Amino acid sequence: MVVYSSPFPAIPIVNHSLFTHLLQKSKDGKLIGDHSADLPVFVDSVTGTVLTREKLRSLCLSLGYGLQHHGMKLGDTILLFSPNALAYPVVLLGAISAGLRCTLANNAYTSHELAHQYTDSRARRIFTTEDSLPVVRAMFEEIGVGADEATARIIVLGKSLKWAGGPDAPRTSSLLHMEDLLRVGSLEEEVKFDGERAHETALLCYSSGTTGKPKGVETTHQNLTSEIDMLAAVWTHGSGNRHLGFLPMYHIYGAVIILFLTQKLGHTSFIQQRFDPLHFCEDIQKYKIQIVMLVPPIAVFLSRHPLVEKYNLSSLKLLTSGAAPLGPELTNQVTARLPSLNVNASVIQGFGMTELSPVTHLLPPADATRKAGSIGLLLPNLQSRIVDEDGRGAQTGEMWIKGPIVMKGYINNPTATANTITEDGWLKTGDIAVRDDEGYFFIVDRVKELIKYKVRSVPPAELESVLLSHSGVADVAVIGIEDAAQATELPRAYVVPTHPEKLRTDTQKVEFGAQIAKWMESKVAKHKYLRGGVVTIDIIPKSAAGKILRRQLRDLAKKEVRSRL
Repeated sequence: MVVYSSPFPAIPIVNHSLFTHLLQKSKDGKLIGDHSADLPVFVDSVTGTVLTREKLRSLCLSLGYGLQHHGMKLGDTILLFSPNALAYPVVLLGAISAGLRCTLANNAYTSHELAHQYTDSRARRIFTTEDSLPVVRAMFEEIGVGADEATARIIVLGKSLKWAGGPDAPRTSSLLHMEDLLRVGSLEEEVKFDGERAHETALLCYSSGTTGKPKGVETTHQNLTSEIDMLAAVWTHGSGNRHLGFLPMYHIYGAVIILFLTQKLGHTSFIQQRFDPLHFCEDIQKYKIQIVMLVPPIAVFLSRHPLVEKYNLSSLKLLTSGAAPLGPELTNQVTARLPSLNVNASVIQGFGMTELSPVTHLLPPADATRKAGSIGLLLPNLQSRIVDEDGRGAQTGEMWIKGPIVMKGYINNPTATANTITEDGWLKTGDIAVRDDEGYFFIVDRVKELIKYKVRSVPPAELESVLLSHSGVADVAVIGIEDAAQATELPRAYVVPTHPEKLRTDTQKVEFGAQIAKWMESKVAKHKYLRGGVVTIDIIPKSAAGKILRRQLRDLAKKEVRSRL
C-alpha cells in the first residue's frame, strides 16, 4: 500500500506542557514564549481591553493557584461553558498551568446536552457566564446534584473586565467569580508535563460522531504542541499579524488556531463573542485586521453581501477556511470580488478534525488560485494513506492519517477508539480524498454521515433519538441537504407518522412537519434545528441489517428539488 509523506522537512517533537510551550518566561523576563513580554496577545474587540503576554501568564498562574486551593487536584477536569470572551484563554491555560484537564462545551447547549458532557468528562467544576446560569442549574438538577452542591461547583465569568485592566460591571450573582480566584495567590511555575507525562490529556473537546452521543476526544499536551509547531513550520506570513477571533473557542478549530497558534507566532487576536456581519466589518476596519480564520458560510457573506462594500477591508491579506469543505466555485467567487474591495488577500483552506488536534493539511497561499478547492499539502511529520472499503490502496478512497497529532482516544469509549484508530496507529478520517500528482489533496465525499451546519457538526443519530421520543413519530431518518446559498448543509428529518391516517392531505402533512420542527427546537441546541424541514414518508429505507440507507433519502431530496425547478 502506498504511504504518502509530507513534502515538508520533519520538525522536532517536544515533550513538555502546552503551558510551557506557549508561555515559558526567559531568565531576564523580557520574553514570554520567544516573544516580547509586553506584546499584546488578546484584545477584547468591544472595549479594547488588552492582555499582554506577561499579563496573560500572570493571570493564568494566579487562576491555577486559585483552582488548586479551591478543591482541584492534579488530573481533575474543569468544564468551560461560555461564548468567546477575554476570560476564555485565562481559564483554559490557567487550568492547564495547575495540571488540570479542560473540556470545552458549546455555549448553545441545552441542559440535557450539557449533562452528557459534564458527566462523561467527569468534570468537577464548571466555569460559565451569568446568562447561562439557568441552563447550568437545570443541568445539575437533571443529574441529581443538589442546589448547595451545585453552587459549590460553579465559577462565574462575570461581565466586569476590571481584572484585565478594563471597565468594571456590577455582579448579578453571589456565586464564586473567576476574579475571586485570581486574588488568592499565584503559582511560582506551572505544573510540568515533561517526558512521558506529555502524553497526558490536556483537552477534552467533544466530537459529534455519526452514531450515539458526542464522544470526548482526549487530546494530549504533545498532540497540541506538535500541532502548533507543525503549523508554525509552514507559516509564511511572519509575526506581528492581527487576527479576528470570532470562531467559537469551544470548537478545537477556534481553540487551537485563535488561542494557541497565534501565541506561538507572536500574533494578536481580537476576540469577538460570535460572528456578527456588522461587527465583523467594523472591527476589520477599526483594528486593521490582516488574517481571518473563517468557515464557508462567511465566505458566502464576503462574496455577495453589499455590507462589505461600506467598510475599508484593505488590511486583509489572508482568509483561511476550515471546519467544512470550501469548494472551488465559492473560493473563486470570493477571490474575484476582493479586488473591487481594494483587498489583496489569498483565500485558502485546510483539513482537519477534532481527533487530529485538528489540522493535517493546509494549502500554501502561493497556490490559492492554482489549486482552488484543494485542502493543500500534508503537514510536517505526518503520513497519509488513501484506501478502499477493504483497506487496500486506491486512487480515490478514505483518507487515513498517522503522526504525533493523532488523539489519545475517546474517553470512556474503547470500542469507538478501536474502530477509529488501527492497531498500528492510523486514524480513519471517514473522508473520501484524492491526491494529485503534485501531492495536493482534495476531499470529494465522506464516508461518515455527519451533517455540517456551518462550523458545527450535527449527528443524525442524535436527532433521530430525540425525534423518536415524540409520540407522533413511528420511525425517522435525518440527513443533510445542501443549501448552496448559505454554503452549508441543513438537517432534514424524514418521518413515518404514528397515525398516517390523520395526514391525508398535503396541508395536513406540512402542518405536522412544522409542529415536529417547532417541538424539536425545545429539545436541542439551535444549530441542530431541522432547518431542512420535516417530510412525511411511508417507510424509512433500510438494509437487511436495519441500517438506514441515507443515500436513498439524499437521492429523494435531490429529486424533490428538481421537481420544484
